[in-house]
Amino acid sequence: MTKEMKLVIAGFGGQGVVVAGNILARACMAEGKNITGMVSYGAEMRGGTANSTIVISDTWIASPIVEKPDVAIVLNQPSLDKFEERMAPKGLIVINTSMTEREVERADLEVIKVNATEIAHQLGNVRVANIVALGAFLGHTHILEMSSMIGAIEALFSQKKPGLIEINDKALRAGAEVMVNA
Repeated sequence: MTKEMKLVIAGFGGQGVVVAGNILARACMAEGKNITGMVSYGAEMRGGTANSTIVISDTWIASPIVEKPDVAIVLNQPSLDKFEERMAPKGLIVINTSMTEREVERADLEVIKVNATEIAHQLGNVRVANIVALGAFLGHTHILEMSSMIGAIEALFSQKKPGLIEINDKALRAGAEVMVNA
């Protein structure tokens, strides 16, 4: 990567937007990339809107603010409605088709469709739809090594919730597999 990548992960509170951003940030750090990020969520938390913005670069990052994301991972319809218009020209948008009701309207965006909630349900835990979508992003862009992402999952959950490592590992791989079969 020779330039900054500005990314937003957006969904309802409780969909793991902050967790997905945390995993992505940890994996970037493990690979020596510069990273900065911020989170934003409504006062009602679970069920309200939430987003995690991340800037990834091989050089210094001037600001963590993301006004026009290059990449958006949208987990629900309100997030698609909010961020599609804000996307940088020729950006990439990963949409959870399980939770969106319409197609992406902008013709200049590259669209990755993943039925993340359904895949997560098939894995036995609907709460890992965020990681399925993150896996699809990783499988499409190859911006990070799978091993870095798995290491980030292990680092995040190992002390407080080690029982979640395996399902998140499966979800990440399932999302990436969607791109192999696309």
